[in-house]
Amino acid sequence: MIEHGTILGGLSTVPDLSVALKAYRDVLGLELIEQGEIDQTLADSWNCPANAGSPFAVLQPKSGEPCWFRLVEQPQFPGFKPTTTYGWAAFETTVEDVWKWPDALPEDLFEIVGPPKKLEDIAPTFIPMQALGPGQEMIYLNEVLDNNSDNDLPKAKSPVDRIFIVVLATPDRKASIDWYCGNLGLERGADYTLPYSMINQAFGLADDYPTTITVVGQGRMPIVEVDDYPRSAMRRPRHEGMLPPGNALVTLAVENLDECEAEWIEEPVRRDGTIYEGRRSATAIGAGTELIECVEVG
Repeated sequence: MIEHGTILGGLSTVPDLSVALKAYRDVLGLELIEQGEIDQTLADSWNCPANAGSPFAVLQPKSGEPCWFRLVEQPQFPGFKPTTTYGWAAFETTVEDVWKWPDALPEDLFEIVGPPKKLEDIAPTFIPMQALGPGQEMIYLNEVLDNNSDNDLPKAKSPVDRIFIVVLATPDRKASIDWYCGNLGLERGADYTLPYSMINQAFGLADDYPTTITVVGQGRMPIVEVDDYPRSAMRRPRHEGMLPPGNALVTLAVENLDECEAEWIEEPVRRDGTIYEGRRSATAIGAGTELIECVEVG
């Protein structure tokens, strides 16, 4: 049974799907499950009508965990710089051995922006690593060591496994937290204030510049990390009628779409194919301008 709030997938946009498949299938070791073209009704449900006909691929961890990595081909947006705009900032995945990846990621497919580093004073329960993929999407490769006091963190069952936290950059952290709690029935966790190297590097801030983050979850399951962003951050630019560049959309499981208070872009409908499997889905726009697709699992 899939729990309410489970991250079913993260969608990234890439300029060349064949290159992205080399990265995700051949390097990260994910299994290719489905390929095709985005149909008009799905594109419209995302408020991205120009993505109708865009080539896509869906990949899954070899563990079989119910979490899918979707890649959609569209032109790269000129000048897009990751970790400087509002919206989905990163997908955090759990991996078996983080120390192997610096040498295993080809430079023509990935850019390492944060090598593995133990953070025993801040996050002793996992070892993080950050890299950009071929569409400038941010992927965290985190080796989970143990659960922490507030959340259960999943240990990987395959070299690269499920997405267990999605990172949201927002102009108003409270508004974003309220959106997930009020509209999807999730729960606010504790606040943490810490130097966040990815944000400080992207904005040219001092190494010790503090950022406050809050994890929104369900019980002990973490789901969305909501990050305060500096005032110099801006709305993410995008091609007219297309998905945002980089980390574009997150899919969450919900028990009952009718009990959600979100304002859907289009009314929920049943969809076939990987992720949906005949279930109802609908997409909303969050307080941080992010796209959240919800699939009914009850």
